[in-house]
Amino acid sequence: MRTLTYAQAIREAHAQLLAADARVFVIGQGLWSPWYAGATLENLDREFGRSRIVDSPVSENAVTGLAIGAALAGLRPIVFHARMDFMLLAADPIINQAANWSYLFGGQQGVPLVIRAVINRGGGQGAQHSQALHAMFMHVPGLKVVMPATPADAKGLLMAALADPNPVLYIDDRSLYAETGEVPEEPYCTPLGQAAVRRAGSDVTVVAVSSMVPLSLRAAELLDRDGIQAEVIDLRTLKPWDRATVLASVARTGRAVVCDPGWRTAGASAEVAAEISERAFADLRAPVARVTLPDAPAPSSEAEEKAYYPGPETIAEAARTLYAAFPTRRVGSRTLAHGGTVCEAEREVHRSPVVARSDAHAAQGSA
Repeated sequence: MRTLTYAQAIREAHAQLLAADARVFVIGQGLWSPWYAGATLENLDREFGRSRIVDSPVSENAVTGLAIGAALAGLRPIVFHARMDFMLLAADPIINQAANWSYLFGGQQGVPLVIRAVINRGGGQGAQHSQALHAMFMHVPGLKVVMPATPADAKGLLMAALADPNPVLYIDDRSLYAETGEVPEEPYCTPLGQAAVRRAGSDVTVVAVSSMVPLSLRAAELLDRDGIQAEVIDLRTLKPWDRATVLASVARTGRAVVCDPGWRTAGASAEVAAEISERAFADLRAPVARVTLPDAPAPSSEAEEKAYYPGPETIAEAARTLYAAFPTRRVGSRTLAHGGTVCEAEREVHRSPVVARSDAHAAQGSA
C-alpha cells in the first residue's frame, strides 16, 4: 500500500469528497494560502474552483453560521478554522444552533456539517495560537468530536464526518502533518466512536488522544526495555468515545495512563479517568494516572515549550511509577503488596516525578 503524510491524507479526503458530490464545498480563512492550511488544501481551489473553495473574510461567527444555513438548505459544507483558538468566536452557532438543531426538531432535521479546527502545537505559537480546546466541545450534547492521530484516520474520519447527518467537529494537529503511514487510495470511512489498539500489551493500558498517540507508542518502546508491556489505545473519537475497548483493556492490564494534549483540569483525560474508575474499579491495581499539559498558558520560547509539552519519557515515567508502586495486588482488595492502604498508595502516585514536574510547570506558567 502507498504511503502518505498526515497532511496529504487530509488533502486527498477533501479532493475525493469534492469530486464525488457537487454539494460539498469548503469555506474558511486562508484556503488559498499554504501558510494557513499547509499541504492539507493545496491547490484545491485550482482543481475545483474558487466557488467551492471559498476563502472567506476574517469572520468566524458569520462563516460558521453561513455554513449551518447551507447545510440546512441541502449542501454539505466543511468549515475550516485555521486556528482552533479563534473558533471560540463561532461558539454560538456551533453550540446553540448546530448541536441543538436535531433535538429541537425531534430528529426530523439535522445539520450535516463538518467543522474542521486546527491545533497549532509548539513552534513558538504562544498562548493565543496553540490551544487544544477539544474538551470544551466534547462537553456539548449533539456534537460529535473526532481527533485523528494517523494519516489513514485523517482521511477516513474526515469522510465519515461528512457522511454523518449531524455536526461533527474534526480536529487535526499541525504537529502531525509530517507523520507518514499507509493510506488506501479508494474512499473509505473510519467508523466514528471506535478506538484502535495501536500496540498490544499486558501490563498497563495507555489511552492516548491525537498527537499523544505517536508519543505513547515511543513511550511503549522505552517501557519495553524495562520489561513493561504497554497496550496503546488511540481513542480517535472523543464524542462518543469507545468505552468498551478501553475498559476491556484495563480489565486485562489492571493499570491505566490517560494521555491528553489538553489541559489537566476538567479535560478529556479527566472524563476517561473517571469512567475507568467508576466502571472498572475492581479491575484496577493502581489509581489511574494522567499525562496532560499543565494548567498554564502555552509559552512562546522553545526552551519553555520543551518543559511545557510532555514527551515519550514523561508518559513512560507515569507508567513506570504505577508499575513500581503497585506490582501485584489490586487496589480493589483495599490492601497493597507493601502493606499500605489505598489512600497511602494514591498519595505515593501523586508525589511521583511526573506529577511533580507538571505542578512545577503550572507554577512557572502562572508566574
